[in-house]
Amino acid sequence: MKTADVIIIGAGGVGCAIARELSRYRLDITVLEKGCDVAGGTSGRNSAVVHAGFNNRPGSLMAGLCVEGNKGFEALCAQLDVPYKKTGKLIAAFDDEDIASLHHLIIQGETNGCSGLRIVRGEELRSLVPGTDAIAGMYSPETAIFDPFTYCIALAENALSNGVRFRLQREVIKIDAEQDGMFCVRTAAGETFRSRYLINCAGLYAGSISEMAGGESYRIYPCRGEYFILDKIAPEILPMPVYPAPKKGIGGLGVHLTPTMAGNIIIGPSAEYIDDREDYSCSREVMDKLLGEAETLLPAIDRKYIIGNYAGIRPKLAPPGEGGYRDFVIKEDERQPHLINLIGIESPGLTASYPIARRVRDILSQSLELAEKQDFIPDRKGPVRFRDLSEAEQKALIQKDPEYGRIICRCQKVTKREIRNAIENPLGARSISAIKYRAWATTGRCNGGYCLSRIVDMLVDEYGMNPAEITYRDPGSEMFTGNVK
Repeated sequence: MKTADVIIIGAGGVGCAIARELSRYRLDITVLEKGCDVAGGTSGRNSAVVHAGFNNRPGSLMAGLCVEGNKGFEALCAQLDVPYKKTGKLIAAFDDEDIASLHHLIIQGETNGCSGLRIVRGEELRSLVPGTDAIAGMYSPETAIFDPFTYCIALAENALSNGVRFRLQREVIKIDAEQDGMFCVRTAAGETFRSRYLINCAGLYAGSISEMAGGESYRIYPCRGEYFILDKIAPEILPMPVYPAPKKGIGGLGVHLTPTMAGNIIIGPSAEYIDDREDYSCSREVMDKLLGEAETLLPAIDRKYIIGNYAGIRPKLAPPGEGGYRDFVIKEDERQPHLINLIGIESPGLTASYPIARRVRDILSQSLELAEKQDFIPDRKGPVRFRDLSEAEQKALIQKDPEYGRIICRCQKVTKREIRNAIENPLGARSISAIKYRAWATTGRCNGGYCLSRIVDMLVDEYGMNPAEITYRDPGSEMFTGNVK
């Protein structure tokens, strides 16, 4: 049985941010994650936008933490070597009702502490987003885009370097609150962990974890959003995220267009309440609807550019029929002391993740003495991206390590050394998706048609893995079965 001062359940963006913030202090911390890697749920299935904070109700935790997160996000990404770009954002209006909505957003945003929000029209509108047919727009200069996978991985790696233990594929199945004030946490892997403090960052399963620990009861409603991924055409037609003016009663921000750090465009999401928290399927009907709405925002969008799709599921507290948002719940449980619950952390949860972490730290400090480490390591250096280097830098790397001279992924120009570094990542994750999100292989227009077999060959021939054990993501997603020769 393993004992810690603090157990964090869930290694999404918020769980990893809390782990990294608490690693500043002399604490024994364990993170339990049911998936095979960090960011496997809601945190890795979103629009990858750093929100400014104008969409949320004034006075809410959502609004305050989002604005705080936005203002500190660039510096945090620089510290952790995470790709980040302040692009700005346009909220597009197509009629008078939409324009009235934009004015409301400006008032709301200014109340929340957002800066620089303004209505744009005519030539200024076209200069920001040349291809739009909108009659007006609201421009948000503080909105940015980033890489959510690298962000979560960076937080986790930095926490790890500061002594936090990460236990992947450790689904929590039972929690006993013992008489001595300790929590006894059992996992499906057969291990038992004990701690005096329990931080519940389980996302879609946070309600179940709270009840399991003897805490308050929460009803979380899974709301699925489907997305398209377009080829690398963003530099040509989409300089910044474009969103529609908000409509009443929807469960999200509406179907929008977002350029990615890699130059792709993301279309989505839809908003559909579902029962199954693991149903990440996509449907032709919904995807056709997404494409139609995207073409309204930007007529240059065309089906021929589509190279992939995915879905994410938001952990909503607002039930079907109500739509919109209910506020974050971040508090020590009233029934169960030392259980800190984070419930309903949907968008803008990633933007707000570090302020959320500081809020949890402050709650924890009310009953636990937090002594700062003198040797805390604040920085994390990200992996080398061969494709981003100059020709001279590439030649120097190849001379130093010939594996930089062998391209494994042609679409993204990822080298064998980059794949090896991803396989040998500090967290120990070895699924295809873990390699994908560290090296960015298999994400090009061929969807792994060229590189996947070469990555598998490395796992089998150089790391001794049985092909039948290689999974795309979690157990149950095995890539191969049996032999053909």
